[in-house]
Amino acid sequence: MTAARTLATARRVLLQLRHDPRTLAMLLVVPVALMGLLAWILPGRVFDLWGPPLLGIFPLLVMFLVTSVATLRERTSGTLERLLSMPAGRGDLIFGYAVAFGLLALVQAVVVSSLAFGAFGMDVAGSAWLVGVVAVVDALLGTALGLFVSAFARTEFQAVQFMPLVLVPQLLLCGLIVAVDDLPTVLRWLARALPLTYAVDATREVIHSATTTAAFRADVALLAAYALALLALGAGTLRRRTA
Repeated sequence: MTAARTLATARRVLLQLRHDPRTLAMLLVVPVALMGLLAWILPGRVFDLWGPPLLGIFPLLVMFLVTSVATLRERTSGTLERLLSMPAGRGDLIFGYAVAFGLLALVQAVVVSSLAFGAFGMDVAGSAWLVGVVAVVDALLGTALGLFVSAFARTEFQAVQFMPLVLVPQLLLCGLIVAVDDLPTVLRWLARALPLTYAVDATREVIHSATTTAAFRADVALLAAYALALLALGAGTLRRRTA
């Protein structure tokens, strides 16, 4: 894997997305609209409690959907196989996609966080930028998940079907609805093995603490580790055509 090939892949993906206004609108407009709706229907203090965790979850959902569908198109159209017949390696391609979608995830998280803490009036005990950090890492995690699961779908509809399979159980077990410590033992163990649990834990650390706690740093590090592991697994799903 080389930096030049990885960046070349990222540039190609970004140029393709530039000519896809509907995808760009979904990346940037949908999370903002969801946060705005949440701010509208929840009174101030309740929004301050529910907003930060959902600020990270919304970008993850959108990035998962966009990345899985976009990567599946590349797989089914034969683009990835043609690229693998060239000097580019599997790591170059997967991490190139990750860089491209990661940059979009960064822009998405900055836009959503800025509006959430600005126009929508969200307030937390800690620094607002720390919630933004969690949103960025969550969006990168959504990108990695999307890249990974695209290998197991044959159509775009199948890629969409992975959302309830991969993400809904995490939403139910991450502590957003019921505290993880109050779950039955087996479900508590399962929750601690799922990355979204640490995203919710990290945002709640920011809600209640004015300082950057060790628990917050550990949660963010675990989220980043999950994303890197999924990217490595995603690279393993690519096969170079030898004949």
